[in-house]
Amino acid sequence: IAYLSLEFGLDTALPIYSGGLGILAGDHLKSASDLGLPLVGVGLLYGNGYFRQALNIDGWQQELYPPNDWSNMPVHKQLGPDGTQLRVQVTMAGTQVHAAIWRAQVGRVPLYLLDTNIDENPPELRDITASLYGGDRERRLRQELLLGIGGLRALDAVGVAPTVFHMNEGHSAFLGLERIRTLIEDGLPFDAAFEQVAGSTVFTTHTPVPAGNEVFDITLVRSYLEPLAVDLGLTWDTLLDLGQAPGQSESEFGMTPLALRTSAFANGVSRLHGEVSRGMWQSLWPGLPVDEVPISSVTNGIHPRTWLSREMGQLLDRYLGPRLVESPHDQTVWERVDKIPPGELWRVKQRRRERLVLVTRERLRRQLEQRGASRTALREADETLRPDILTLGFARRFATYKRATLLFRQADRLARLLTDTDRPVQLMFSGKAHPADTPGKELIQAIVRFAQDPRVRQRIVFVEDYDIGLSRLMVSGCDIWLNAPRRPLEASGTSGMKAVVNGVLNVSVPDGWWDEGYAPEVGWSIGRGESYDDPDEQDAIECDALFNLLEHEVIPLFYQRDANGLPREWVARMTASMSRLGAVFNTHRMVQEYAEWGYLPAHRAAVSLAKDDHAEALSLAGWRRRVHEIWPQVTIRSEADGRGSLVVGQVIPVSVWAGLAGLNPDEVTVEVAAGPPDVDGSPQHPTYVVARHEGTDGAEERFVTEVQCTTSGPLVLAVRIRPRNPSAVNPLSPLLLTWE
Repeated sequence: IAYLSLEFGLDTALPIYSGGLGILAGDHLKSASDLGLPLVGVGLLYGNGYFRQALNIDGWQQELYPPNDWSNMPVHKQLGPDGTQLRVQVTMAGTQVHAAIWRAQVGRVPLYLLDTNIDENPPELRDITASLYGGDRERRLRQELLLGIGGLRALDAVGVAPTVFHMNEGHSAFLGLERIRTLIEDGLPFDAAFEQVAGSTVFTTHTPVPAGNEVFDITLVRSYLEPLAVDLGLTWDTLLDLGQAPGQSESEFGMTPLALRTSAFANGVSRLHGEVSRGMWQSLWPGLPVDEVPISSVTNGIHPRTWLSREMGQLLDRYLGPRLVESPHDQTVWERVDKIPPGELWRVKQRRRERLVLVTRERLRRQLEQRGASRTALREADETLRPDILTLGFARRFATYKRATLLFRQADRLARLLTDTDRPVQLMFSGKAHPADTPGKELIQAIVRFAQDPRVRQRIVFVEDYDIGLSRLMVSGCDIWLNAPRRPLEASGTSGMKAVVNGVLNVSVPDGWWDEGYAPEVGWSIGRGESYDDPDEQDAIECDALFNLLEHEVIPLFYQRDANGLPREWVARMTASMSRLGAVFNTHRMVQEYAEWGYLPAHRAAVSLAKDDHAEALSLAGWRRRVHEIWPQVTIRSEADGRGSLVVGQVIPVSVWAGLAGLNPDEVTVEVAAGPPDVDGSPQHPTYVVARHEGTDGAEERFVTEVQCTTSGPLVLAVRIRPRNPSAVNPLSPLLLTWE
């Protein structure tokens, strides 16, 4: 499997990541290594990485781009047989771009990284890999061309020939076009090459937020892709259609539609995100009910050994044994958390909170020194936060939909919580806003300014320059991990999973992974997943709900102590969270699901379609051409012996007559959909029954089946027919469907 991603978060020692997407990619590689999966990673090597964050005296984010010194980082030149560093070339807008290949070793998994900062390129091309998510739209397009096209060529240069390709987000979607081009170069026609490529490709979409579903202006794209259209034997308009969705602006080329069309296997990153993605992209499958849109879901996870603190790791090793390393996705392993004495678990939590406070004070002092703060301010930094009080953490990318300042809507109420003398609370924030995201930067500034209020100065902090190292400290040192996105815009989220394995409890909107993970015994939910038309109303209601949770449940439970000073009920909830969620929300489980749902079927399809000089791919492509020509003439009509009043359990015979216009009965699937009526009169969330062929009736083929009434209330039936071919990896893409 070749796994392509624009960023990989492996460790602070290799700063080629920005946030959750990269951290997920890094953990994916680690679990693939642990599980022995034959996988290689492909990405870019950024000379300046993602930016380093510094706040000025007014709390405004400044971006710094210190150069990376690869000689002191865990990457190595990928050498060829002649001992020189391997290179690949990609033509961009008529110019040859050269890229050197580097390798980082992630356990047993090699990660190949492309670097354009080499002598063969002029300055404007060396900058392609200067920084992650930096520069203008043309640089971003060049990065994605380099990842998709150059990534495939890099694999060929190092002698790796994958059967399966996994595109982590749409950034690498040009990969599909390059794979088709190479097959055409070997003599395969476009449509057969398309079948071969789509049948062996997995695509993961990571967000419903528009900024994560990248589009480019078609004028810009045309200058780079029109020569590729010629190589593919396509007109420009035909190639453009691959990157457009109905309803999308005709002046834009979308990477997500391109990726969906060139992949037989597509998924969101949580169950809820899968539902949202099916609704977002239903237009690519016109006539198909949203529930059937072929976008599945594989919920994200984390690599536990990476994110466990040293103290918690030692404690779990002692009570859970070595199988925690070998099989962190085994529920029976995590159930042994119940064996840990509450006092021992609580002592680890206290030590991690103390460590977090100590390091935070040191970082705050450095921040203030860099801003030229007074001696009084520096002394106050040494007294900021306390190691013995309830600590809430919020750390992630600062995008507006994540609502970092939700609690600030009721500032006085928040101040009362923070300064309560009997049951005090403290808040830690960290995270970066995209350099071009002014509203995100304003959120950071609002937190910094609020933290300067003398009432709360020692109870709320914003720590600069969030990275993997600080994340490890926070997800193990806080008591509560706070997450407040506008549902359903958080596709998954993984920081809360890292908190779980460290005994930190989640307080979150039921979005992304928490929609699956939440139970009253393991944490708290802000609302029940209600939908709101007015974002301001939603913010007001959920702000109030969050305060009520903190005031009436979270804070009292934390400070409820027994005679020995132990918060037994709190520790019991920590234990339940770890034992119930640890085995589920980890990348060992996730990678295993990818293997079973996507990688193995895609591998089998790749081998089958390629056998005997792609005989099956050629046959399938020819069959599709014939079906597309015939399909407008296909007709269908039906008759159901079941109108009027029925009783539960009654069977309704259904007959269907299909005019197949030359197709054979075994080349189609006839289905009866049954369900309660939707607003448009069609079956809502229907169940399907496949009709069997009964013979020929004049010029039509007759199919019959039976539908059973299983529940009371109105029942609607609908009949449909679609093409069927056992070689089609995804029978719904591309879609032909006729309803009656």
